[in-house]
Amino acid sequence: EVQLVESGGGLVQTGGSLRLACLVSGFTSDGYSVGWFRQAPGKEREGVSCLSVPDGTTYYADSVKGRFTMSSDNAKNTVYLQMNSLKPEDTAVYYCVAPVTYYGGKIWGDFGSWGQGTHVTVSS
Repeated sequence: EVQLVESGGGLVQTGGSLRLACLVSGFTSDGYSVGWFRQAPGKEREGVSCLSVPDGTTYYADSVKGRFTMSSDNAKNTVYLQMNSLKPEDTAVYYCVAPVTYYGGKIWGDFGSWGQGTHVTVSS
């Protein structure tokens, strides 16, 4: 059974930084991709970024490109989302999802397993 456990959310001021972590377990091989999604109240769910575990290739939504960086420590089965220059519009619950696919310029996680989510609040 695939399990994902997020950590690292919190409250930060505009312009600040946070690093989210996701511990991934249950995969029998490393041939998959992991993604971060976010859900803000009253807004559609958004695929923020994804990373291919085998080769480290990453993709980012335009809304976070240049500010967020996704990485992995395969020895620890953990992926990270470094979030810099945070804005109030980044406020949301962030979910780690695996496996995900990247197709048509969009990250898809409908058939993946989801973590419980971690809250990120950016104050203005």
